Amino acid sequence: MSEHPDVGDMMPDIAMATPDGASVKPSDFAGNPLVMFFYPKDDTPGCTTENKDFSALKGEFDAAGVALLGISKDPPARHQKFAAKHDLTAPLASDTPAEGPAGIADALGIWTEKSMYGRTYMGMMRTTYLVDASGKIARVWNKVKVKGHAQEVLDAARALAG
Repeated sequence: MSEHPDVGDMMPDIAMATPDGASVKPSDFAGNPLVMFFYPKDDTPGCTTENKDFSALKGEFDAAGVALLGISKDPPARHQKFAAKHDLTAPLASDTPAEGPAGIADALGIWTEKSMYGRTYMGMMRTTYLVDASGKIARVWNKVKVKGHAQEVLDAARALAG
């Protein structure tokens, strides 16, 4: 197995907080495929577009029997405001573990050092995972370009759920 989980590996089963104060983890979706899309920050242009695109297709994901989960390090209260402001229907989760330093993005290797304008900082690499019904990673989209991405993921999820 590589340093970080990849296609064919089990998705790490690490709990995340939901906007309503509950928690969710990948194993909660066992028996159904799951799309986990990780994005850098609520209410930024690319992330807003990505969340709106997935929300627009949520009914089609539901019809295919595929669960959706949008994940960032933003706190649950910010997710709540973000979802309300943009009428998002794709469920959101906060990768901010209550105990221990590492969340699921850390385990996947997508919480990483980034650089902008000569400043380095830790940030989320925009990445999407398609997890099969048994919890194994079926497909990974790294360094996602937002335009057309949600439809591409839906097509792959339909083929997997097929």
